[in-house]
Amino acid sequence: MVKVIASSIRKGNVIEHTDGKLYVVLTQQNIHPGKGTPVTQVDMRRIVDGIKVTERYKTTDQVEKAFVEEIKHNYLYDDGEGFVFMNPDNYEQITVSKDTMGDDARYLQENMEVWLTIFNEVALSVTLPARVTLEIVDTEPTVKGQTASSSYKPAMLENGVRTMVPPYITTGTKIVVLTEDGSYYERAKDN
Repeated sequence: MVKVIASSIRKGNVIEHTDGKLYVVLTQQNIHPGKGTPVTQVDMRRIVDGIKVTERYKTTDQVEKAFVEEIKHNYLYDDGEGFVFMNPDNYEQITVSKDTMGDDARYLQENMEVWLTIFNEVALSVTLPARVTLEIVDTEPTVKGQTASSSYKPAMLENGVRTMVPPYITTGTKIVVLTEDGSYYERAKDN
């Protein structure tokens, strides 16, 4: 364990909460109100039972951070129980539960390189690549006279995620989306 200030906590970190239990950080946000003390709001999941809690710390509060390993893995497949990843260095496999994977599972692609945060041989969180290429399976046709600067239109991606795309993007086009929120980044280069 090492003491760090609350504002330096990041998604995937493992911290010891005031109840003495270990929690994995799901999201972290530094909030700077106009008046008053800046705070760090942390959503986290207790490792032993999966209970989720939200905690607010003063940004300068000391928090106990556990030592975890961040190891690069490749995604193999969904075995029905969870998602199986392999360490490319030693070929060891590790299964990540569906609960731990959460909504990020929609972006998994065969052989995708991800970072697993591992504590006591258990994967606590998965960090996906920032961007992923997906095909549009359904979107409205381009309307004549509609310009690229006009509003975006809804589209459905091959993984079932809905996103908004520029009007010139058509069904069958591959686009790059941000895995953080599923938003359109750019048209894929291989079209």
